[in-house]
Amino acid sequence: MQRVCFLLKVKPERLEEYKRRHQAVWPDMLDALRDTGWHNYSLFLRDDGLLVGYLETDDFEAARQAMAAREVNARWQADMAPFFEALEGQRPDQGLMTLTEVFHLD
Repeated sequence: MQRVCFLLKVKPERLEEYKRRHQAVWPDMLDALRDTGWHNYSLFLRDDGLLVGYLETDDFEAARQAMAAREVNARWQADMAPFFEALEGQRPDQGLMTLTEVFHLD
């Protein structure tokens, strides 16, 4: 199982709305994430907008490609893009910065 951690930056003025949107993620988006191998997926948000994502998957690149092929993902990414800083024309799922794992207890 591959563990993945990534960062994005939410615009500070959009923090509360971003949190509200994630209290009601579309059911078809949740199904697509599960169906494409995104397991134990969590998002953590700092007060200054730093967003940390964590997930486990068999193959992160395959999971990303499978999600990219889903129509619901295109709608979700378009809806979420205005919340983020520094995407430089990319969708949020393309602009995330992955971190290198340097330690795992087990």
